[in-house]
Amino acid sequence: MAEKDTLFSSKIKNTGIFTFKDFYIFCYGWLADELGLDISEEKYQEGLSGDSKTIEVKWVCERKVTDYFKFQIKVEFIVRGLTNVEIMKENQKISTNKGSVEVKLKGILIKDYQGKFEKNALSKFLRSIYEKWVITSRIDQLEEKLIRDCDEFLSQAKAYLDLEGKR
Repeated sequence: MAEKDTLFSSKIKNTGIFTFKDFYIFCYGWLADELGLDISEEKYQEGLSGDSKTIEVKWVCERKVTDYFKFQIKVEFIVRGLTNVEIMKENQKISTNKGSVEVKLKGILIKDYQGKFEKNALSKFLRSIYEKWVITSRIDQLEEKLIRDCDEFLSQAKAYLDLEGKR
C-alpha cells in the first residue's frame, strides 16, 4: 500500500460579495492549468433554506510526479448563506452572490503509489533504505514544492475573493 504523508493543511474564510460560479471556475482552472493537476469531484451538494443556499464541494486533485511519487491535493469548499444580490457598478445593475465561503486544503505526498515495494518484507525494507539514504534530498524537494503549490493556491483564491469583494 502506498505511503501518504500529509504535508500541508490550511484554510481560508471570506464573507462578502462574490460570484460563486466564477470563483469555482477560477479555482478549477488555476489548479488544472498552473499545477497540471487532474481534478475529480467527489462531492457536490446543495441545500436550500429559504432564499439562501448552502453548498459543499469536495475535489481530489492528483498529479504523477515520477513513477514513485504522486501529489494529491484535497480541496473542500463550504459555502453558507449564499444569496443572489444585485449591485450597482458603473451605473449598471449586476447580478452576483453574497455569502460566506470557506476553502480547506490538504496537500499529500504519496510515495510508491503503484505499490511496487509492497510485494514482500524484503522489498519493504529496501524501500525504507531507498527513502532514508538514497533519495532524501529528492523527497525534501518534492515536499517543499507541494507545500509551495498549496500555499500559492490559497493565496490566489484569497486574492480573487478580495478583488471580487472590492468591485
